[in-house]
Amino acid sequence: MKDGTAKTALVTGGAGFIGSHLIDALLAEGAQVVCVDNLLTGRTANLKHLENESRFDFVEADVIDRLPQKVRLGKTRFTHVYHLACAASPPHYQADPEHTMLTCVLGTRNLLRFAEEQGARFLLSSTSEVYGDPEIHPQPEGYRGWVNCTGPRACYDEGKRAAETLSFDFARHKRVDVRVARIFNTYGPRMRHDDGRVVSNVIWQALHGEPVTVYGDGSQTRSFCYVSDLVDGLMRLMDSEPAPGAPVNLGNPNELTVSDLVRRVLALTGSDSQVVHLPLPVDDPRRRKPDIGRAQAILGWEPRVQLQQGLEATAAWFADEQRLAARTAPRRSREVFSGVAAE
Repeated sequence: MKDGTAKTALVTGGAGFIGSHLIDALLAEGAQVVCVDNLLTGRTANLKHLENESRFDFVEADVIDRLPQKVRLGKTRFTHVYHLACAASPPHYQADPEHTMLTCVLGTRNLLRFAEEQGARFLLSSTSEVYGDPEIHPQPEGYRGWVNCTGPRACYDEGKRAAETLSFDFARHKRVDVRVARIFNTYGPRMRHDDGRVVSNVIWQALHGEPVTVYGDGSQTRSFCYVSDLVDGLMRLMDSEPAPGAPVNLGNPNELTVSDLVRRVLALTGSDSQVVHLPLPVDDPRRRKPDIGRAQAILGWEPRVQLQQGLEATAAWFADEQRLAARTAPRRSREVFSGVAAE
C-alpha cells in the first residue's frame, strides 16, 4: 500500500476461475491473502500451487453464513476485502437459485459488515448481467438495464443488482470504502469445462471432437476479456483514490458473434467438429459490449491481450487438462489440500 502498510486481503470465491488468478496477482505484489470458498463451483486444484505459500491460507466456508472464527477473530487484520463469491455461469447459478440469491444478498451484507469491522476497503464483483438483455449498445454504467425480474436468470441478475444497492448504501453512510466492478465475459485458464459458458464449451468440445453446440443462430454477440486483463482492472479499481462512487465496467469492447468465435476455435484447434444449433435460452442477451470509458478515465485501464493470443493460451490449458485427466483416470485418488478433499 502507498502508506507503507502491508496489504492483507480476504478473497471470497478465491478457489474459482477469476478468484484464483486474483490471489496469484495479490501474492505477487507481496500481499498476505486468505481465501474463503465453499467449493460449490470453485476447485482446490486452482490453488494447489499455493499449498507451501506462507502468505496464503484457505478456509472452506459459505459467505451466506457468519464467517468462521478463524477469519473473524484471528490475528490477521484485513485491509482489503474482495468479494467474488457466487456461481457465475447460468447452469451453475440456476442449479440452486435460492442459494445464488442469498449469496448475493446475505453474503454481500456479511462481507460489508466484516469490512466495516475491520476498517477494510471493499470491492464487489458485480456483472454485466445487471444490464439484462440490453436495449442500449454498448452498455455504459448509467444504463439501468432491461432485466426480467421473474425469469430463470433473475436469481443472479437481480441478486447482483441488490448486492450493488447494499454496497452503495454502506458507502453513502460512510460505513465502508466501496468499489463495484461490473465484469463482462471473461475467459482463460482455470475455467471449468462444464460451466456452460461459450468459450469453455466450444474449446472443450472442439478438443474432444464432439459436436459444438451453438445456442440460437449464432448471431448474438459477446465481448471477451482475458483473465489477466480483468484481474489488472480489479486491482486498479481497488487501489483507486478516491473511490469512484459509481460502478465501473471491466471488459473487452471488441465485439464478435458467437459464430465467429466458433470458427476461430475450430481453426485454432484443427477440429473437424460439426456445429449443432440448439434453442436460445430464456432471456439470453442478444448483444453485449462494455463501454469502458469510465475505466479508461479513472483507472487508466484497458485490455491488452488480443483474442487470438488469449484463445491460444486457453486452448493450451484445456489440452493440458485433457492429457492430465487421461493419465490419472485409472489411478485417481482423493487428494487433500489444506484439509479439504480436492476435486
